[in-house]
Amino acid sequence: MADIISEYEDKLPSKIIDDIRSSIPKGISDAKLKKIMEAAYEEYKNARVVPGESVGLIAAESIGEPGTQMTLNTFHFAGVAEMNVTLGLPRIIEILDGRKELDNPMMEIYLKKPYATGKRIEELKHLALQIKETKLRDISTEFAINIADFTIEIKLDKDKMKEIDITNSKVIDPISKQLKGYNIKDNRDSLILKARSKDDVFNDAYKTKEKLKDITIKGIKGISQVLPVKRDDEFVIITAGTNLADVLQLEEVDAYRTATNNIFEIEQVLGIEAARQAIINEIFKVIESQGLNVDVRHIMLVADTMCVSGTLKGITRYGVVSEKSSVLARASFETPIKHIINAALVGEVDNLDSVVENVMINQPVPVGTGLPSLAVKAPQKAKEK
Repeated sequence: MADIISEYEDKLPSKIIDDIRSSIPKGISDAKLKKIMEAAYEEYKNARVVPGESVGLIAAESIGEPGTQMTLNTFHFAGVAEMNVTLGLPRIIEILDGRKELDNPMMEIYLKKPYATGKRIEELKHLALQIKETKLRDISTEFAINIADFTIEIKLDKDKMKEIDITNSKVIDPISKQLKGYNIKDNRDSLILKARSKDDVFNDAYKTKEKLKDITIKGIKGISQVLPVKRDDEFVIITAGTNLADVLQLEEVDAYRTATNNIFEIEQVLGIEAARQAIINEIFKVIESQGLNVDVRHIMLVADTMCVSGTLKGITRYGVVSEKSSVLARASFETPIKHIINAALVGEVDNLDSVVENVMINQPVPVGTGLPSLAVKAPQKAKEK
């Protein structure tokens, strides 16, 4: 059996070989295995792209045509107003443009047992609250400035503090770390801040008061909302806002499955290969949710184009298009005058290797039958002359 499979190791990709190995039943006859391998090889040959095929053009129209059927809506997630999820065409545009600032950044946090099973539901809710970022404004009822001595008084909401299990000392610690030059006095129901410097200026006190509101007291920075939801047999925490690096540090979190919809964050934390896979997953998820059918290989080509340089670049004039070696190809996308003037200033040469530039100057394009060129051997006499 192993000999029959090894015959095809040079003909088939290792992924297909591994899949066949894991799928064939035990005790299969050599004749049947040979038939399976032959059928797989035939299927693989038919699936391969013919040399000279315009794969980019086919991928563009295969994604673009169903894209016209997509809806433009976003919907509310599980009835929570703060947790909008971008779907449809806006999400596709967001991915392909390579936007770093997303409209609705979110994470799906998978948990290890026993949290995932939901048997200890109170622990699960407690964990979700530990993940959610709590700012000083969330546990305060009032921020007041005393004009007489320029002190700032923060009145604390004791009920909210009890809910997320924090005390006055746990509030004072992050304030003293993130705000320098102030003495903090604990008045049980409130905190009073006084500047150490002698210059009492109302403007400075006001700026400090506004800065205090955004100080993170507890939780993971950037995660503004958490929602535990049940998926099949386990609980998953959906979040509004993302911070992959810090979430993966938590020991209760399953780091192998936890994901964010911010592809740049995936690139920074897990690398370019993970970002490429995230692009494929995210685009495929949107297309599938719309009930459309696009071959994954078209999406893979787009993802490869965005990641081929080793860093993630959107399909825009600042991203992928700016890296094209052809002046005319760059000029054909947007801002043509700028590209042509810059190329003329440095004497750039265009070798007309690709499709767009040949279309622009009315030459046969190097695809299909236009790909091979004819070389004629010059006669000896002509060379001598």
